[in-house]
Amino acid sequence: MIKLNCDMGESFAAWTMGDDSAVMPHIDMANIACGFHAGGPAIMAQTINLALEHDVTIGAHPAYPDLAGFGRRTLHFSAPELKAILHYQIGAMQALCDHAGAELSYVKPHGALYNDMQRDQELFELVCRVMAEVNQNRFAKSQQPALYLLTLAKADNSVQQRIAAEHQVNLCFEAFADRRYEADGSLRSRHYADAVLTERDEILAQAIAFARGQSIAAADGSALTLAPDTLCVHGDNPESIATVVAIRQALFEA
Repeated sequence: MIKLNCDMGESFAAWTMGDDSAVMPHIDMANIACGFHAGGPAIMAQTINLALEHDVTIGAHPAYPDLAGFGRRTLHFSAPELKAILHYQIGAMQALCDHAGAELSYVKPHGALYNDMQRDQELFELVCRVMAEVNQNRFAKSQQPALYLLTLAKADNSVQQRIAAEHQVNLCFEAFADRRYEADGSLRSRHYADAVLTERDEILAQAIAFARGQSIAAADGSALTLAPDTLCVHGDNPESIATVVAIRQALFEA
């Protein structure tokens, strides 16, 4: 059955984002914020322990350093600066996982960084280069399995597959149960009012279509078929938590 992943650990100080304890039992993969768009050391550790409790695979969720914008604003850095930013966040997650006796399995960039790397081949290559360096260090120090990179399933992923193969990075492709798509498989910009699906029946239908390998309707009305390994779901309010539970049940029944 297709796996469910969810962005977790995104509270910050007195600000609570999402109900991680309610969502965690219903997902397979937790993308845990690394402190640059949300979260922080204590919240990271707490979320790692929650994932361990429910046998959920742990991933690092690094972002541009943008707490004020929740990582949703494109920021520009030199290649060495951005590499250091990514190494810092992944390294922090790795250290906290080691301390908890947990395994870090993958990396999923967050927000604007995630969207930017879908459009910018040089940025995608930089992320893969960081992944390759992290994996080389993990193996050299303790022969830990290589981390894989979670990225967007599109109509044509050949460019991303080529770049990842050059750096010996394995990819895991995801689709979004509650997002509208453009005809090429890219996510519809949040600037459009219809970018996020809000009706539960529509979200469930899209999730089931992805799980069965069926087409969905893109924003222009064309048929779009994707082949995701995992579905991203969101649990940042009571209604969305109920939807996650419904998606899990629908996938079992499908």
